[in-house]
Amino acid sequence: MPKGKFIVFEGGEKSGKSTQIELLKKYLETKNFQVILTREPGSKLSTITQSIREIILNNKNTNLTARAELLLFLADRSQHVAEIVQPALEQGKIVLCDRFDGSTFAYQGAARHLDLAEIKSMNNWAKYGLNPDLVLYLDIRPEQALERSRGEKHDRLDAENSDFHEAVRAAYLRQAQENKNWFTLSAIGSIEDIFQNIKKEIDKIL
Repeated sequence: MPKGKFIVFEGGEKSGKSTQIELLKKYLETKNFQVILTREPGSKLSTITQSIREIILNNKNTNLTARAELLLFLADRSQHVAEIVQPALEQGKIVLCDRFDGSTFAYQGAARHLDLAEIKSMNNWAKYGLNPDLVLYLDIRPEQALERSRGEKHDRLDAENSDFHEAVRAAYLRQAQENKNWFTLSAIGSIEDIFQNIKKEIDKIL
């Protein structure tokens, strides 16, 4: 059985990842692919990772340190890859994942100012050396995201200040330039127009 494909969606808050990943799942299923939809942190397919997600995003955990936050994300990723992602790929399925290690490098590396070289080493160990076949990065400026989220409740990371989210976006843009498996799309525009661009990239690797 051929190995499956691992496709990751990355982007800042309110970039539309959830909408586009659902559209892509439906599109791939019309082509008779077996598709697994998952996320980090806290895949809905794993009770262990869901428990970790609750700790990470709980607004009450204001004293969670940057290093502890990183270790929680890596623990989530290690369990996620071993329990969900790798078995699905070995079965020839397509795995669509809402966030992966690009988020770690942006949020904990750039925005939390942790050592990126150390993070990459720890991350590679935690994820069993697994890399996505394609990363679709939906780019949005923090002020545009804020307009989309007015009146909504924010989790612990959403609620960070504008400097934090500017650092996250800058780190994403650097990764998109440095990695050949990344493709950048503007998150501004109609849902259908954005999805048409996503389909073009997906069709290239399938």
